[in-house]
Amino acid sequence: MSTILASVGGMPITDEDVNNFLRELGPRAQSYMSPEGRKVILNQLIASKLLLLDAKRNLLEAEPAFKAELARLKDSLLTSYATEKAISSVSVSDKEVEDYYNQNKEQFVTGESVNASHILVDSEEKANEILAKINAGEISFEDAATEYSSCPSKDNGGNLGDFGRGQMVPEFDTAVFEMAEGEITSAPVKTQFGYHLIKLNSKKESEEMPLASISAEIKDALLQEKRRAAYDSKINQLKILYPVDIMA
Repeated sequence: MSTILASVGGMPITDEDVNNFLRELGPRAQSYMSPEGRKVILNQLIASKLLLLDAKRNLLEAEPAFKAELARLKDSLLTSYATEKAISSVSVSDKEVEDYYNQNKEQFVTGESVNASHILVDSEEKANEILAKINAGEISFEDAATEYSSCPSKDNGGNLGDFGRGQMVPEFDTAVFEMAEGEITSAPVKTQFGYHLIKLNSKKESEEMPLASISAEIKDALLQEKRRAAYDSKINQLKILYPVDIMA
């Protein structure tokens, strides 16, 4: 049972009223989840009740302007209701989702990706000096990145994480996707940012996404498509019943 939080002219305001108001706010409701925030909402509801009582006392609902606005809102609400009725019977079965997936598998493929680290310096000479130390076993690639790289990734041993084709500048992109796992570039790679030594940590080939991971996404897309079709069909039927004359 809802707790009554306030009474305005005999009209109760309950904690459920506050909860309903918060639900209508959507993501913004997070700002009002504290006791202080709920108090703000309660005060807004009290203000609304006060305005409602005063409007009724002054017979504002009898004013022509209000009646016109009420009629407009009624038509808008009725239109929305009729639209929902027209598409409410539309559904998408699991079989339809599976069929669409099987017929359009080329759409559900993850692109090739890599995990790579790099060392970025401002000169080719410096890059070659570092590369020589790495190749001689004097320092590991990761330690060299931490010590010499000017990229913020140096704090993580130069690791750039996972990325796909086209996410890096062209020269870097071309070099890294031609490398083998564990390989370090034999020479510095020049880009607009400077000179890079690159190490390919791992490579993931392009692969098909399993149906289970995207079935909800496919179902939603098919549902929207079928709803649009149902709506268009309803409108075309209505044009037969109610002639439409476009004047401009």
